[in-house]
Amino acid sequence: MLGLLGSLLPGVPQAQTLSAVLEAEIVTLDPHFTPAYITRTFGYMVFDTLFAMNAAGEVKPQMVDRWTASSDGLTWTFTLRDGLKWHDGADVTATDAVASLQRWFTRSALGGRLGRATASLEVRDPKTFVLTLSQPFGLVLETLGTTSSPGPFMMPARLAATPGTERIPEIIGSGPFVFSRADHRPGDRMLLRRNAAYVPRSEPADHLSGGKVVRIDALDIRVIPDGATVVNAMRSGEIDYMQYAPFDMLSALERDRRISLMNFQGLEQFTGHYRTNAASGPFSDPAIRRVLLSLVDQTEVMTGMGLTDRYSRSCNAFFICGSPYENEVGTEPMRNPSIEAARAALRQTSYNGEPVIVLVANDLEAPKISSEILADRLRRAGFTVDMQVMDWASVLARRTRREGWSVFGVHALGVDLHNPLTNSVIGFNCTGATTGGFHCQEALTPLFDAFAAAPTLAERQRIAGEIQGIVYGQAMAVPWGQFAQPAAYRSQLRNLIPSAIPLFWNVEKQ
Repeated sequence: MLGLLGSLLPGVPQAQTLSAVLEAEIVTLDPHFTPAYITRTFGYMVFDTLFAMNAAGEVKPQMVDRWTASSDGLTWTFTLRDGLKWHDGADVTATDAVASLQRWFTRSALGGRLGRATASLEVRDPKTFVLTLSQPFGLVLETLGTTSSPGPFMMPARLAATPGTERIPEIIGSGPFVFSRADHRPGDRMLLRRNAAYVPRSEPADHLSGGKVVRIDALDIRVIPDGATVVNAMRSGEIDYMQYAPFDMLSALERDRRISLMNFQGLEQFTGHYRTNAASGPFSDPAIRRVLLSLVDQTEVMTGMGLTDRYSRSCNAFFICGSPYENEVGTEPMRNPSIEAARAALRQTSYNGEPVIVLVANDLEAPKISSEILADRLRRAGFTVDMQVMDWASVLARRTRREGWSVFGVHALGVDLHNPLTNSVIGFNCTGATTGGFHCQEALTPLFDAFAAAPTLAERQRIAGEIQGIVYGQAMAVPWGQFAQPAAYRSQLRNLIPSAIPLFWNVEKQ
C-alpha cells in the first residue's frame, strides 16, 4: 500500500507527520476567492482570523487582544495581540487587518453587509484600527468571527491589495501551519509544516478559538478519490484521518477497534435541501412548488442513505435544528408527508403533465440518493418526471440556466445555513445570481436588512421566523433531512478537536 500512496516528502519525519484525506483536493488556495469548503479548511490551517467561534457557538478574540465599542454601537476599536507574524517573518499590523477586511467585504455576502454599513475603517497605530459604522449593525463581532465561507482571513496588505476577482499571487498567512509550493504536488498531495514562529493564545483550544498549539511536525494531505482505498489505508496505518467516512461503511468502521468515528450535532451537521427553479417549467408556479412540502419524506431519504438516528434526524426548521434561529413558522404542511396528500394538493393546481426535470449527480452520494428518492415520489404523486443523470460539475453548470431543470438535491453545513444572511439557499434573493433557482421575493430584502441591524438575539429570532414563513410560503426550497457524515481517524490520535471543519492543531499522534 505504501507504494500506492507514495513515500513522505524529503525532510519530514514519518512519526511526527499526520496524514489526512479531505473531502476533495485543495485547488484554490486564496481563502477569499471561493466559498468552497475545502478552501475554508485550508484557510484555517494557514491563515488566521480576528475572532473565532468556540464549540458553544460563542465568538471569541483570536488575533485581537482587546476591543471596545461606543455606547451607540457605531464605533469599534480593535487592538491586535503581541507576537503575530506573517510566514515571511514580517510583523502583522493594523494596516494588514484593514486591507484584508476591505478585500473580504467584496467576496462575502455577510462581510459585504458589514462593508456597506461601514463609514470608515482606519488605522490608529501599528496594532490598532477603528471601524466606524454609518448605520446600526448588530452583528459586528459575529461577522468578524463568522465560519461562513469565504471566511474573514487576514493576509499581508500587499496581498490583500489584489482585487477580489483575482487570486493572490503568494500564499502567506500567519496561521499555525505554513504552505510551501515546493511541498505541493497538485493531484497528489500537499504538505503543510508546523509554523515554529506561531504564538498561540494562552487559553485552551476550543473549536476554532483558543490556543492553536501544533503538536505535529507536518500535515500530509493526500488526494485519494476512492473511499474504500482510504479506509484500507487507514486500517494499515498509512492514513490517519479521513474527513468523510463512506455512508455504506459506517457500520463496519464502528466495529473496527483501529478506527474511531467523529460524529457531529447541531451546527456541525449538514442540512439537505431540494432547490427549485422558479424561472421556467412547472415549478415556476409557486402553487405547484408547494406540493413538495407535503411530498418530501425526510425519514425515507435518511433511510435511503443508510443513516440511523445516531447520525441523522428529520428537521423542518429552515435555519436548522439546534441553532439559535430554529423555529416552526410555515412548517405545518411538512409535518405529515404522504403521497396521497401531495396527489390531492397537485390536483388543486394548474399542473397539466408538464415534465419535471430532476437533476441527479451520480458522483456524490447524498445528492444522488436524495434526488432519486424525490423523482420516485414525484411520479407516485402524479408528476411527469424526466430524471437526468450527470456528474456534480454538470449539475452546477445546468443550474445557471433559466431552463433545462426543475429541481435537484444539495446539502450544506449548518455553520453556513443557520444564519439568514449566510444561508446560500436564499442568500441570492432578487440579485440575479444563478445559484438560488432565480427566486425573487422582494419582501425578504427589508427583512434581511432588519435582521442585520437588530440589536438583540430575540429580535433577530423574530425576524428569522418571518423570513422562514416567506420561504416556505413560496416553497423556495424544501429540506430533506439533517445529518452528519462522520470523520474517521486512527484510534492512536489523541486530542483531535471535534469539528466538521477539519482542525489539526492540538492533536497528538501516538
